[in-house]
Amino acid sequence: MIVSWMTTNKCNLKCKHCYQDAGENKDAELTTEEAFGLIDGIARAGFKIMIFSGGEPLTRPDIRDLVAHAAGRGLRPVFGTNGTMITREAAEELKKAGAMAMGISVDSADPARHNEFRGLENAFELTLAGIENCKAAGLPFQIHTTITDWNKDEIFDIMDWTKAIGAVNHQIFFLIPVGRGKEIEDHALRVAEYETLLRRIMEKSRTLGIPVKPTCAPQFLRVADQLGIRTRYTRGCLAGLDYCIVSPVGKVRPCAYMMEEAGDVREAPFDEIWANAEVFRRLRTRAYAGACGKCGFNDRCGGCRARAAYYHDGDYMQEDSYCAYGRGIR
Repeated sequence: MIVSWMTTNKCNLKCKHCYQDAGENKDAELTTEEAFGLIDGIARAGFKIMIFSGGEPLTRPDIRDLVAHAAGRGLRPVFGTNGTMITREAAEELKKAGAMAMGISVDSADPARHNEFRGLENAFELTLAGIENCKAAGLPFQIHTTITDWNKDEIFDIMDWTKAIGAVNHQIFFLIPVGRGKEIEDHALRVAEYETLLRRIMEKSRTLGIPVKPTCAPQFLRVADQLGIRTRYTRGCLAGLDYCIVSPVGKVRPCAYMMEEAGDVREAPFDEIWANAEVFRRLRTRAYAGACGKCGFNDRCGGCRARAAYYHDGDYMQEDSYCAYGRGIR
């Protein structure tokens, strides 16, 4: 079970696809003491992995204390970061506090293209320095890459580069148009090319030597099964089943790309929200409509609930219209 806490809306970058439209702090973000209470509730609910994300989590001055508290409650603290603020000192302090791994975003092997997408002219240089600082501190890292039409042709080179630099995993995100991502929805892959690229990624994963996880693309498990590829992952979309997120101001949602609120940790403990919220109860029925409801890969894939909501007027139990298999496209 995995929870992602968007520790802050503050960020030093201005990424074009940011689901949170991050930049400046939101009013009334959780205080350190409130965050400790959140972490306690997450531990009571039985979660194992806690992702510190943002915005940029390293902009929080109390981040090391928060990591230490999570580790002390038996959670596995990991990060989703742009990597530009991982100094040698930060890497060493985070590891000492109990951080287990850093998820670092790299969207192109071309520095200029990465920088343009991330909104900072030296983002690539700073991110590479952050990776080297993780290595020096003995802090494992993985690479996160968001796929759009402009970088889809270099994804296989990025996969090779990810392995070569010593990453332990490559998570490949498929764009969902929320937040600033709405402004670049026309750059998202269309159904047939989405399916084709997903199959090629899974084929390459056979020989890459490190785990590869397409994210926001739950069909990757159906594709893996069709191709006879073994993977350590057992379920595609985890929203509300084994995963949820908490916003900077304490709102609990099924995933980062779903706007439906399950509750507020300032009004009820996280573990009670996780157990009792209506949106979670409904998602756990898996009573999907349309093609997802009829699909033989329901238990493995489940369709992307965020895309279902986005393309069906908020109905997150509808079919995932981005699935080629469900639409009969072979």
